[in-house]
Amino acid sequence: MQRGALAAAGCSRVWEEVASGAKKDRPELLALLGHLRVGDTLVVWRLDRLGRSLSHLIETVEGLQERGVAFKSLTETIDTSSPGGMLIFQSSVR
Repeated sequence: MQRGALAAAGCSRVWEEVASGAKKDRPELLALLGHLRVGDTLVVWRLDRLGRSLSHLIETVEGLQERGVAFKSLTETIDTSSPGGMLIFQSSVR
């Protein structure tokens, strides 16, 4: 279901983490974050696919923003590529 949604959203590459989201050591997530460049958009199926906790999720998305990388969650329909989308993200998670 997740792969189908990501494909339908036009994702050109998919990283799949096999480690539990509760673990600090998530090698695929680290590789993905290292791969992203200015102008990229990180797309996840659902918010909980990215963050171990609310504070980790906020920290990660704010870090992406500082690097010029947008974030999009398909299930929650959040897209930080615009100021309005960033406002919706901040309203949703705080």
